[in-house]
Amino acid sequence: MVRLAARTSTSSHKEGHGLRRALTGLAASASLICSPALGQTASPELQTLIPDEAVANPEAWAQQGVPPEETVVEELPELQADSPLAEMPLVDVPWPDDVEPVEIAPLEPEEDIQFADFSDLLPELNKDSTQVAMGLEERISSEVVLVFPADPMLFPERKEFVERFDALSTIERLDDDNNVGRLAAQAREDEALLNRLLRIYGYYDAVVLRSIGDIEPGAEKAESRPTVRFEIAPGTQYSFGAIDLGNLAQAGTDYPMLRGAFEIVTGDPLLSDKIVEERFDLDEALGEGGYPFAAIKDPELLVDHARTEGDLTMLVTPGGKYRFGTVTSNVPRLMSGKHLADIARFEPGDIYQRSLELDLRRAILATGLVGSVTMTPVETAAPANGEPGTVDIAVDMTPAKLRTISGRIGYGSGEGFKVEGAWEHRNLFPPEGMLRVRGILGTREQFAGLTFRKNNFGGRDRILTVDAYASTQDYDAYEAETVSLIGTFERISTLLFQKPFSYSAGLELVATREQEKDANGDLGPPETFFIAAVPLFAQFDASDDLLDPRKGYRVGVRMSPETSRTNGVESYYLRGQVDATYYLQTSENLVLAGRVRVASIPGAPLSAIAPSRRLYAGGGGSVRGYDYRGIGPRNSEGDPSGGRSLLELSAEARIQTGLFDGALGVVPFIDAGTVGEDSVPSFDEIKVGVGVGVRYNTGFGPLRIDVATPLNPGPNDGWIGVYVALGQSF
Repeated sequence: MVRLAARTSTSSHKEGHGLRRALTGLAASASLICSPALGQTASPELQTLIPDEAVANPEAWAQQGVPPEETVVEELPELQADSPLAEMPLVDVPWPDDVEPVEIAPLEPEEDIQFADFSDLLPELNKDSTQVAMGLEERISSEVVLVFPADPMLFPERKEFVERFDALSTIERLDDDNNVGRLAAQAREDEALLNRLLRIYGYYDAVVLRSIGDIEPGAEKAESRPTVRFEIAPGTQYSFGAIDLGNLAQAGTDYPMLRGAFEIVTGDPLLSDKIVEERFDLDEALGEGGYPFAAIKDPELLVDHARTEGDLTMLVTPGGKYRFGTVTSNVPRLMSGKHLADIARFEPGDIYQRSLELDLRRAILATGLVGSVTMTPVETAAPANGEPGTVDIAVDMTPAKLRTISGRIGYGSGEGFKVEGAWEHRNLFPPEGMLRVRGILGTREQFAGLTFRKNNFGGRDRILTVDAYASTQDYDAYEAETVSLIGTFERISTLLFQKPFSYSAGLELVATREQEKDANGDLGPPETFFIAAVPLFAQFDASDDLLDPRKGYRVGVRMSPETSRTNGVESYYLRGQVDATYYLQTSENLVLAGRVRVASIPGAPLSAIAPSRRLYAGGGGSVRGYDYRGIGPRNSEGDPSGGRSLLELSAEARIQTGLFDGALGVVPFIDAGTVGEDSVPSFDEIKVGVGVGVRYNTGFGPLRIDVATPLNPGPNDGWIGVYVALGQSF
């Protein structure tokens, strides 16, 4: 029962009348909620319970609170455990009294129950019956051993499987404290790895048993480190069931060729790697067969353990067959579509080949004029009436910076110090018209030159070069002041495109003023030579790398018919040279390399040939240990005067070490050479140099530092030579 305390209010009659109505409504609502008869109205006597003080001044009345003498606190009687329950009129179920518990008799055991036997569905792992434990053991390391069935035919992929597991295993060598806990954790990961690898090879019911202990049963643990032993029962190898290649049959007459590229048929062993390989082959066949818009969805494999088969679904959409159309450019001022078509190795109307599209992309990047290239086939004519459609190749290029300033500092025994600088604009004369200005300041050479080069001139990988320069040279054999103009058309290997066959042909005009030293070591009278030459070059390259070959060979021939006029006398002669190199990789870390060079100048006496056009040997690219051009016939002062024949031999062993993650190599070498005054090489005096070098693989090519000493030096030869360059010596 709710009791309201009544007090008299002093507030205005208007406010009291409103409050009275509000409290009356509240009381009526409370009566309505609490009344058992929901339709009954509030009693009118509730209004008499609202005091006049609350109506007159409700705030003051509320602050007075409830009088203490009118507050009612009722104490609840203390309940006992056996106190009777209160009356519950809504519960009409009689309460059970004096109910005795019923004892349940125990069940008698039944001895005739038949249990299911699944032993025939599991691989037999009893050591006596299958000899798994006594089978073929493969020791991966001192910590892990794999055990396979004794019969190798039960798991023919064992060798490849072991190599793969060895490369992926998480188990490492134990520390000195024999951390068994660490080994146990890694063993669980390797067990999961073994199960994944077994499924890759099609063994979906394989069982792997893992144990940690000594390798030999009964051995004391103190005598060896803890070892993880995996006993592998591969079970039955699953095979391919149904194969669904989607809409591949839409390729029409090309379907047999494309289906043959995907070399998986029903009944083949279920190898996951095979799916990946054959998907790649099918994608390549589509791309090379004229299907630029072909799509292959990820393969799905449904394994049925009851049939021991897996159904393969790999949805293929050929997308129609097409021919090449035109090539378009988004930056025609840099390289037009016509120029790009000249670079491409395909013609309009040829069947589309993805490799030719990628080849064009690489060729565009090789120009050095762009930073990025995107190639997009664009349909211009759809396939119709059994004939292929047409796609244009849209080339989207981002231009690169076209101007470059470069510099280089070098030193070579006999050549002295050199400081070289260059400026170039690689597209000053579009497309691909480069202009380079180059200069050299050195202790023995000064040079200033201007070079114009037109790449991809008239076709792919063809280069037109016009070179004009002036130089002064001060060597032990002669001094020369030279002005030259050279034009060359060539097709040679580059760092991005190593070509099996290279060639060049040119025209060379030279005016040179040269002086030889006399018997007293003084410069003789200057002689001026006017020379015209047609230099020719051809090379066959069967090596595997341009800067760091490891196997194969190269053979190159240089021929230059020349005419020379000096002091009113005109002479004709032929400068010829043959170079041959061979590379043999005897092991992963050892390459043997050899080089032979033979050169001759028949047709004119030595005096009619300018000293700068004669043959010399010695230096970093010749016989190391001797000065640059320091080998050959000498005058009375012992300085080389050049010759008309040359023979050089070189051999070196390129040994890769494990230092710096295998980037550092050591190269012992021996070089030999001779130069004669006749056009046929003589062996009257052979110079030999030996030394050792180091190679540091920069990723772009080996950085070479060679130190050599001459074995039979002359009076003016030094005792050591140092050579620094990029790339192998030959």
